[in-house]
Amino acid sequence: MDGGFERAWYVSRMSPAQSRAARGLLNWSQEQLAAKASVSVTTLRNFERGATVPVTNNLAAIRSALEVGGVEFTNGDQPGVRMRKPAP
Repeated sequence: MDGGFERAWYVSRMSPAQSRAARGLLNWSQEQLAAKASVSVTTLRNFERGATVPVTNNLAAIRSALEVGGVEFTNGDQPGVRMRKPAP
């Protein structure tokens, strides 16, 4: 990983693969996630293909939109995503 991505990973705790997987769980297109996160589609596309790392506030907005949608990020030894369990 390059230094920029490592810094962004530390701040956001979300990888491009997690973003793609989370969208898959929610059945959202890149356009839908970009709109919900109020970021450009280009920003999201470039992040998800690993070309660039969005500024911290955009990365946080992407993650937040996915979490509001019901995704939970698992960042232990094997980072991943899953749907949050419904409240009892």
